[in-house]
Amino acid sequence: MRRLFVAGNWKMNMLGQSAVELAGALARAVPAELPAVEVAVCPPFPYLATVATAIAGSGVELAAQNVWHEKPGAYTGEVAVEMLLDLGCRWVILGHSERRQILGETDELISKKTLAALGKGLPVILCVGETLSQRQAGETERVLDSQMQGSLAGVAPQAFGQIVIAYEPVWAIGTGVTATTEQAESAHLHLRKWLLSRYNPDIAAATRILYGGSVKAQNALSLLEQPDVDGALVGGASLKVDDFLPIVKAAESVRKG
Repeated sequence: MRRLFVAGNWKMNMLGQSAVELAGALARAVPAELPAVEVAVCPPFPYLATVATAIAGSGVELAAQNVWHEKPGAYTGEVAVEMLLDLGCRWVILGHSERRQILGETDELISKKTLAALGKGLPVILCVGETLSQRQAGETERVLDSQMQGSLAGVAPQAFGQIVIAYEPVWAIGTGVTATTEQAESAHLHLRKWLLSRYNPDIAAATRILYGGSVKAQNALSLLEQPDVDGALVGGASLKVDDFLPIVKAAESVRKG
């Protein structure tokens, strides 16, 4: 049985004090041993170190929102994999739709970042997802196939123990619109079949696929109950402990049956 994973992506939000307060509250609520559910927070770069201190000794893991693919050197404004590892990061988000859509990141660049992170032992949360126009045109599966193929180019089968996929329909991110449980399950099942066809049955069965797109307490349980939905990458609802913890609790209840 795949372990459910709930990660909070804070995006470009929080200041130092609020970041520590939120992280501390989550750390107190999530014990060091939470076997059914894996929990992570993804603060902005300036607060990774202080959040790491706030969650130390708890069941909350530290994740970064991005990384550069080159080794440390003359890349002003970028952050290397080694730096994230030095801070205690357990995960890094790559290929998020906001970086694809707003900042123009290509599958080729995301592949380079993915290989760099995996090569140094930093596990990856790889995001894929279609826009509203692509869904309306019936292109969802084609877009997912293309993003998976490009973003995972060169990734060997043995690396999949360090990869989580996050399906994020762009039209449902920050809009308040959530994919129906049927839409989410259909996309997740398609991604699992893609892993089966490109890799092998073991990888397809073991790889966790998260849903991201206006996940909140009110819809978390119905989404997480779907057989191919293995957790959530949470945006806005991860910024308040009273919004985020119910999603973690929903994941716990799913695994407890």
